[in-house]
Amino acid sequence: MKSNSEILPVSTDRVAEQLLLDLLALPGSSGHEVAVAEFICERLRAAGLPKKDLKFDQANRKSILKGETGNLVLRLPGTMRGPRRLLVAHLDTVPICQGTRPAKRGRRIVSLDKHTGLGGDDRAGVAVLLATALNIIEKKLPHPPITFLWTVQEETGLNGARHATLSLLGKPTLAFNFDGNSPARLTIGATGGYRMNIEIRGLASHAGGHPEQGVSAIAIASLAIADLVKNGWHGLVEKNRQRGTSNVGVIHGGAATNVVTDLVQIRAEARGHDPKFRQRIIDEIEQAFHRAAKEVTNTNGQCGTVSIAGRLDYEAFCLAKDCPSILAAKAAVEAEGCSPEFNISNGGLDANWLTARGIPTVTLGCGQNEIHTVSEWLDLEEFHRALRIALRLATET
Repeated sequence: MKSNSEILPVSTDRVAEQLLLDLLALPGSSGHEVAVAEFICERLRAAGLPKKDLKFDQANRKSILKGETGNLVLRLPGTMRGPRRLLVAHLDTVPICQGTRPAKRGRRIVSLDKHTGLGGDDRAGVAVLLATALNIIEKKLPHPPITFLWTVQEETGLNGARHATLSLLGKPTLAFNFDGNSPARLTIGATGGYRMNIEIRGLASHAGGHPEQGVSAIAIASLAIADLVKNGWHGLVEKNRQRGTSNVGVIHGGAATNVVTDLVQIRAEARGHDPKFRQRIIDEIEQAFHRAAKEVTNTNGQCGTVSIAGRLDYEAFCLAKDCPSILAAKAAVEAEGCSPEFNISNGGLDANWLTARGIPTVTLGCGQNEIHTVSEWLDLEEFHRALRIALRLATET
C-alpha cells in the first residue's frame, strides 16, 4: 500500500512553491507577524477548515516585546489511531528581510532586492506546515491526531515557544520543528543563550573646554570590550577544552562630538552548551565592565558606574538517541532515500523551549541557506524533500 506522500499529484509541488513565494513576500519581523498569520488562516478556511478550529494564544502578551499576535494553533483529531504529533515553524523573520522581493531562479528562490535577505528562515518552515495541512484537509488524507503550531517572536528570544499555551496543543507525543538547511539533518540538541543589557553612566562635560572634568562612558565601554577581546572572552571562547561564544552586538551612546558622553547602553549575549562555562563567560563580561568603570576617572577622582541586567533566553538541551521523535524523524528521512545526520546547534531553536516544557522536539531543515544575510537563498530540492518528510511525519504511523 502506498503512503500518502507517494500518491500526491505533481501539481502539489507548484502549489507549495507559490505558497512559499506568497509567504516570503509578506512583511513580518518579530512582533509584527499578524499579516502572515492571517494569510495562513485565509488559506485554511478557503480549504474548508472551520474558523473555530484556528486558535490564537496570548504568548505575545507575556513577552517583553509584546507584539501584534500570539501563536497560531491548528489541532486536528485523528482519523486513525496513533500518537499525536506536533509540527512547528516560526512566523517571524529578522529585520534585514523586510522588503524582500522573492523570485524563483532555476532550483533556487532568491531576493531580487540585493539589499535584503530572503526570509526563508523561517517562511520555508511556515510553508511546509501550511502545505501539509492543506494536503490533509483538501485531499481528506487519513492521519493520526496532529497539531500545527506557528510561533511568534522566535528571532528575539524564542518568546512564542517559551510562552505557548500548552493546553491548546493536545499533549503531543512526537514533535518536529522545521527550521534550517537540510531536512536530512536532525538537530537533536542546541546551545543555551543569555542576554545582557549593560548601562554605563559617566559624567558629561564640554569636550573642548573642560574634558578633564568628564568621565566618558564611551571610553569605559571601549576599555571593557578591548579587555574581553584581549583575554579571549569575546567571540569564540575556548578555555581548558570548554567552548562557548559571546558578542557585544549593540551600542548606543553620545549625541555630539563636543560633549563627553555620559551614557552608553549596550546589548550583549553569551552562549554555551555547558551552563557552568556559560556562566563563567557572563561573569567575565560583567567583571570587565566593572573594572573599566574604575579605570576612567576625572581630575576630581570621580569614575563611572555600570549596571547590568541579564536573563536566560533558553537553556541548552540534548535529546537521547532513542527519543521517539528522533526515531520517527530518522525513519521518515530514510524513507526518502537520505542518510540522517545528527546535529547539535550553536543557535537557539523553538525546540529549546518546547523540550524544556516537556515536549521533546527534533528540528529538521527545509532548504535555508546563508540566513540573516543579503546573500540568503532557498534550495527548492531540499524544500520539496522537507515537504515529503513532513507529510510522512503527519500521516504515517
